[in-house]
Amino acid sequence: MFNSIRVFSCITIALLVLILFMAQANADSHDKTGPNIIFILADDLGWSDVGYNGSKWVETPYLDKLATQSAVFNNAYMYPTCSPSRAAILTGKQSFRTQVYGVPVLESGNAKENIFSRGTVQKEHVFYSEPLNQSGYKLLHLGKWHVVGPNPEVEVNYPFTKNLNQPKNGDLSWLKKHQTEEGITQYYPLGRGFHKNVGGTWWGDPARGYDKGYQSASGGYIAPFKNPFIAPKKSDSWLTDRLTDEAIDFIANTQGAPFFINLNYYAPHRPSVPRTKKWLEKYQQKNTDILTGKNANRLLEMAAYGTMVESLDENIGRLLAFLDEKKLREQTVIIFASDNGFNSIQTVDDSLRGYKGSIYEGGIKVPALISWPGTLTPKTIETPISAVDYFPTILDIAGIYDNYDGVLDGISTLPLAHGAEMISRPLFWHVASRYKHEPVTAIRAGYWKLIQFLNSGKVELYHLGKDPRETTNLAKVNVDKTNVLLKQIGQWRNKNNVPLPPISNVVNSL
Repeated sequence: MFNSIRVFSCITIALLVLILFMAQANADSHDKTGPNIIFILADDLGWSDVGYNGSKWVETPYLDKLATQSAVFNNAYMYPTCSPSRAAILTGKQSFRTQVYGVPVLESGNAKENIFSRGTVQKEHVFYSEPLNQSGYKLLHLGKWHVVGPNPEVEVNYPFTKNLNQPKNGDLSWLKKHQTEEGITQYYPLGRGFHKNVGGTWWGDPARGYDKGYQSASGGYIAPFKNPFIAPKKSDSWLTDRLTDEAIDFIANTQGAPFFINLNYYAPHRPSVPRTKKWLEKYQQKNTDILTGKNANRLLEMAAYGTMVESLDENIGRLLAFLDEKKLREQTVIIFASDNGFNSIQTVDDSLRGYKGSIYEGGIKVPALISWPGTLTPKTIETPISAVDYFPTILDIAGIYDNYDGVLDGISTLPLAHGAEMISRPLFWHVASRYKHEPVTAIRAGYWKLIQFLNSGKVELYHLGKDPRETTNLAKVNVDKTNVLLKQIGQWRNKNNVPLPPISNVVNSL
């Protein structure tokens, strides 16, 4: 009897030790895999189109509340258009490496004036989703992708002699090969480490499934969406809602591993489709915004644009509420940004010069924040950050940055978000193709910003601290600063073998 009790006790103790060991192992495993991450990327959302940046014309109460709980980056930058921004975000590399300088179909001029862009980011460039996958994350891509072209197989013999084109609206002749041919599917989210893709293809806007494109009543925002990478559901109504539903479903069904969601809303990219008649009438009746000059009477599409941004905000609020309900908020990092500045056909911002497509602040300055309750204290950060910083930041949040040995042009902004000081560094842009203006290289160093136009040789210098609207060109007034920044640009290009358009007459400094 005594022996039986002793054996039973030993077995019980052994089981308890085993349970404790397994629990510790699970805890250690969780520590190694990092927190959940949701990267929300809006499309063509201007810097002033969120309330927390000062404008009250567009209503964004959920983002405004989130900003009070976040590290807000007051000087966050992208490229002037979506393709190079998205390539930089996903790879952590500058445009001269990915050979994506602009949106190929929007580029103009000839091969002497430009270096035309790829539509497809080549496989030699790792996306942040790949090391996240290898470290145990479950990954979902939602919405706009736009880093694969409609015809990747023709993107050989680079540089190209002319800009790439794309199929007409409603033309799905490309679809079968994009769904079945490994030479193309490798450039899609599932070929880049994501476990699921909803909505991601070569499209730059959601209206391409309709023959009438922007002129269709749906615009791809009202169901049916006609996106072959979004399986229709009876519950479909509004595209932004559907993408949020997919995010919530993925979170609810992901167990035993941290999740990463690339929530790349198509909104508020054109076409400007009103979310509701009630909201449309509200924005049509709003008074002029003092900060930005927004008023629906200035542009036909502005009121509809306002409803699309408010819908985006409402969906972000819905996602945050779900995380709170499931007690996942403190385990989930939210990153929010826009891929470039506002579209001047949709809205205005008198507080900044320029708009989408231009190298001026209105084209490249965007809203951005990181929220991690319980880990990051709320703050506003003035240090400038760049599109290439998101890759290292995401890997740093996941706890795998130190193990990554690939080429990166950016740095992790997580220390900044924690309140650390960062050694001052210049930011560079290299846009070697023409869209809204001739090709340029630009630098921001401290408050100084210099733009060098590559074909004409024209130079512009601005002090953003004193002149945020870039109204006064100081290039001929402050010649010493102009020469210092020109030398920095030249040295940067020379060090990195950055290519210039054939007719460019600028010289790189040694």
